[in-house]
Amino acid sequence: MKKHQPTILVVNDDGITAPGIKALMDVMKTIGRVVVVAPDSPQSGMGHAITIGKPLRLDPVSVYHGIEMYSCSGTPVDCVKLAVNKIFKGKKPDLCVSGINHGLNNGINVLYSGTMSAAVEAAIEGIPAIGFSLDDYTLQADFKHCVKYIKEIALQVLQNGMPTATLLNVNFPKGDGLKGIKICRQANAKWAEEFDERLDPHNRPYYWLTGVFQLNDNGEDNDSWALDNNYVSVVPVHFDMTAHHAIPVLNSWKFNI
Repeated sequence: MKKHQPTILVVNDDGITAPGIKALMDVMKTIGRVVVVAPDSPQSGMGHAITIGKPLRLDPVSVYHGIEMYSCSGTPVDCVKLAVNKIFKGKKPDLCVSGINHGLNNGINVLYSGTMSAAVEAAIEGIPAIGFSLDDYTLQADFKHCVKYIKEIALQVLQNGMPTATLLNVNFPKGDGLKGIKICRQANAKWAEEFDERLDPHNRPYYWLTGVFQLNDNGEDNDSWALDNNYVSVVPVHFDMTAHHAIPVLNSWKFNI
């Protein structure tokens, strides 16, 4: 009997020509049949945005020989929605992988990340999903040290499935010498943001977002600690945003109505 070859949807937020998606696609080709759907331009920081007020384009492209690829005019989440509805026509892939993102998605970054939101959308659709990110923003980023970990984590998800409404957020430190995998929680970390104000040639102000990533967490069980200590961080993420611990507190309030 012929062994089932899994179908793998590959998406990202850095755009269809980003080196990170090529690296991820190359790993997935060793596991199963690959279908790539990615934005036609960089969409970093888009979060879970979807396109509502204008039409979307989904065009087949031949960026890499022998791979079924589509360029999408929308957001990373649009890519997943269109893939499920128009390419797979409701017959969902066995796995969705997003990335490899150029830059970390640890701590609070998971909320802003187009990479992770694409994976979240796949999980909402009931597709096992993983987001991969590397601590290197450059187009010259070296992904070689990530390859064996990406393949093993993907194979484990294909073999074992994922808990209901759960996906994985995987982050890699830059460089060789990785110590292994750490299953972690999301660190209590956020951006201390500022806006650099400048003037355009017409003397009108405009603003560039800047900031410093602040870690407010002393634990050794979070993703920031793992990355700082040269581990691959793996955080299980779910999209139920209910603060369950707060329900008893709110039930104790006396609403005067």
